[in-house]
Amino acid sequence: MKKKCFPLLSIFIIFFFFFFFIPFSNSLDYRQALSDSLLYFETQRSGRLPYNQRVTWRHHSGLTDGLEQGVDLVGGYYDAGDNVKFGLPMAFTVTMLSWGVMEYGEYIAGAGEYGHALEAIKWGTDYFIKAHTQPNVLWAQVGEGDTDHYCWQRPEDMTTSRQAYKIDEKNPGSEVAGETAAAMAAASIVFSKTNPHYSHLLLHHAHQLFEFGDKFRGKYDKSVGAARRYYPSVSGYHDELLWAALWLYKATDNQSYLNYALQNALSFGGITWAISEFSWDVKYAGLQIIASMLLREEKHKVHKSTLEQYLFKAEHYICACLNKNNGTNVDRTPGGLLYTRQWNNMQYVSNAAFLLTVYSDHLRQSNQQLNCHEQSMGPDEILSFAKSQVDYILGSNPMATSYLVGHGPNYPTRVHHRGASTESYKHNKGFIGCTQGYDSWYARPHPNPHVLIGALVGGPDKNDRFRDDRGNYVQTEACTYNTAPLVGVFGKLYGLENAEFSSKVSLVSSW
Repeated sequence: MKKKCFPLLSIFIIFFFFFFFIPFSNSLDYRQALSDSLLYFETQRSGRLPYNQRVTWRHHSGLTDGLEQGVDLVGGYYDAGDNVKFGLPMAFTVTMLSWGVMEYGEYIAGAGEYGHALEAIKWGTDYFIKAHTQPNVLWAQVGEGDTDHYCWQRPEDMTTSRQAYKIDEKNPGSEVAGETAAAMAAASIVFSKTNPHYSHLLLHHAHQLFEFGDKFRGKYDKSVGAARRYYPSVSGYHDELLWAALWLYKATDNQSYLNYALQNALSFGGITWAISEFSWDVKYAGLQIIASMLLREEKHKVHKSTLEQYLFKAEHYICACLNKNNGTNVDRTPGGLLYTRQWNNMQYVSNAAFLLTVYSDHLRQSNQQLNCHEQSMGPDEILSFAKSQVDYILGSNPMATSYLVGHGPNYPTRVHHRGASTESYKHNKGFIGCTQGYDSWYARPHPNPHVLIGALVGGPDKNDRFRDDRGNYVQTEACTYNTAPLVGVFGKLYGLENAEFSSKVSLVSSW
């Protein structure tokens, strides 16, 4: 049997060398980057920390969240460098973590990080289960940005408002209901083999949340005014409803969810919006890519007309990232980084790297080419560009700076982050007051006392310039949804570079 396999193995080695050796010759340590990125989510934990918490300078926090409202809202993630739990970006973070594990779980397992990836997802979904207290009630936020930003306190010392905000039938919020449904549906796929009972529980909540968001439609930032200044819904809720429907279809194979995405494709903008960004707010590119990949299966050919319209919009996004559209493309810095906007640009880069990687795999598996304006591109070219964005993040850039904190010899040391910039609670349990933190810690010119390992900061400006200053929050603040898409991409890049990786046992379900 071994002799019969040898020619096939030789062909694979030649194929691997021909397509990947040159693009990946100047490799970085993707395994360490993967490990670092997952560690970051432990830093962002709210609630009672577990016995196996690896980031030891953090301690329990937010233990009375929801108490005033009579609900248990302990847990979840702080979104960035503050101490507010914003539901919409938190849910998107979990969706992207889950998608990454679905696509590249075997690679992540090969790096020894599969358990940590599941823990990162479950920390979020456990909180969503708590926050979904009734079929048509979802607690969408804990804390209030204005009062939180007035203080500079580590989360263990918080004295700011812990007001909790909900959406319900009279105060709808289809964006956060839809995204939370998507997160729980995606996570249910991840846990379907390792924890089927939990997977079914997640699906139960996902079903209810989707129905709630669809039946009682409305913009969440009108119902939750405290979110408006920080995470306003610019794109509206139609993209989240389509996104959630597609994730529920992938999780259940229930035709009604696919029908929803097909029947509402036009009126909800799924096949009309040609988008050049993908983020916690704007989901169109992601859902268009998911819908377009359905064409690979024979059973979906009956819906070819609508799915091909999704495909055209999906390819617009991919071509825009590759600078191959005849018109709208994503700008680039002189150093080659995708540049969407000044504030926290890296979120768009990490999301693009993920979607490009997933789509290149889709093209390779279906033996197809990407069709941009008057030219075609192969999957290896798309993956090579995605890798260039990741390498820029990890230090291959004009500043020779890794924007993934703690990775490599040079990285931001003054990250805009309350906990990391303040002395550890475990070392000094003395109370640090609201404004005392600004005087004693925020204003210090020295590096933060703690390295925020795995955090992807906002990154450089349009000319590749970066200023490592705690007050420069546009560039030095990191967010969970910046790092989340990189988990899957780091896993993929690590797997491609390691011949010892074994794919004998599939840990996750595929598309």
